[in-house]
Amino acid sequence: MTTPENAGSDYDVVISGASLAGSAAAILLARRGARVALLERRSDPAAYRVLCTHNVHASAYPVLDELGLLPAIERAGAVPNTARWYTRWGWIEPTDVLAGPGLPSGYNLRRSVLDPMIRARAAQTPGVELLLGHQVTGLVREAGRTVGVRASTPQGERELRGRLVVGADGRDSAVAKFAGVPARAYENARFGYLAYYRDLPLPDDMTRAWFLEPDMAYAFPNDDGVTVVAVLPHKKRLPGFRADLEGSFDAFVRALPGAPDIDSAERISKIIGMLDYPLREREPIAPGIAFIGDAALTGDPVWGSGCGWALQSAKWLTEAVAPAVTGRGDLDPALAEYARTHRERMRRQKDRHISFATGRPLNPLERLMFAAAARDESMARHMHRFQTRAIGPLRFLNPVALARAAAVNLRSGGPAVPHVRPRRGAGAASR
Repeated sequence: MTTPENAGSDYDVVISGASLAGSAAAILLARRGARVALLERRSDPAAYRVLCTHNVHASAYPVLDELGLLPAIERAGAVPNTARWYTRWGWIEPTDVLAGPGLPSGYNLRRSVLDPMIRARAAQTPGVELLLGHQVTGLVREAGRTVGVRASTPQGERELRGRLVVGADGRDSAVAKFAGVPARAYENARFGYLAYYRDLPLPDDMTRAWFLEPDMAYAFPNDDGVTVVAVLPHKKRLPGFRADLEGSFDAFVRALPGAPDIDSAERISKIIGMLDYPLREREPIAPGIAFIGDAALTGDPVWGSGCGWALQSAKWLTEAVAPAVTGRGDLDPALAEYARTHRERMRRQKDRHISFATGRPLNPLERLMFAAAARDESMARHMHRFQTRAIGPLRFLNPVALARAAAVNLRSGGPAVPHVRPRRGAGAASR
């Protein structure tokens, strides 16, 4: 057993970071009997992340449901995130149908609403102690493993011990820094700027995304009539943007095919930038430590996956370690199980993010599927399931879908069908 020496700890789990990943993990672990300390370096319970797509993919819907947040999210005015994508072949426009299952959907909800909501739910959960204004300043280690954290608090330095320490503290994780767990970085060839608009007209209040190869853009309608508009050009355009940010941003948006009419809306924020946003990944575990959310893997903001990954990784961690952290199992094998799940579920998504972040054009398979989705309703629905992470890459590129896409494009005189041998097991599900 790897936990008896911690049997008298203050808590079963100490979590650093009380945003989406940390708060979700705290709730789920406490419901399974764990005593959880949830540390948040900011003192304001309403603190939230500003630079975000505010998009929770359909793949995370079951986690929101388990957390019991769906009624509150819908009362807050969250917008179902069905989407339309512009490509060189035209618009991909999936629609729901009356017969059969509808399109899967997550939500667009501003983090200024969602973060305080999930943090408050955590604070109300029996077994969770929310500790605001607690910034991790070091780790407590015994016999080569982490058994707690040291934190700076409004009352001074404090030590908190637990069977497990969870780093849910973002891409620049302090827990990872103090544990000596490095991040592997991958260059992102795009930079990004976004702004918030009120009462921006969008057809059917649906998300719009533009694949301009290599540039990208999107418009996410959110609660309270607020829409997030983002542009993600290739870095070769950065000098021009820096010389005239306001003019460059507005000109880029106005030039989009079917551009949102920003001149008829009220911009309610500054134009916020992320000039260099490399993708990062860490080993999801270390002795006595687990990483979730951006602390484990930071993707490309082009895909708006971060919120969903945060919630899903919290769920995977809980399923793996809950018995061990409550004294009913061995922690090290449980952490290894979480690491395996995280790697298996994220590997293909991660590889896709890393590849696309280079600014490359669409590859042959992507051209095949995007062109077919712009021309065929069933392929558009299939694309929607993939883009909202309801299905993974293997199901997206299963032999039946590839054959249908090829047939659609041949009928339309579309792009040449790439000669690609389907990978073994391509019909299997992968999230």
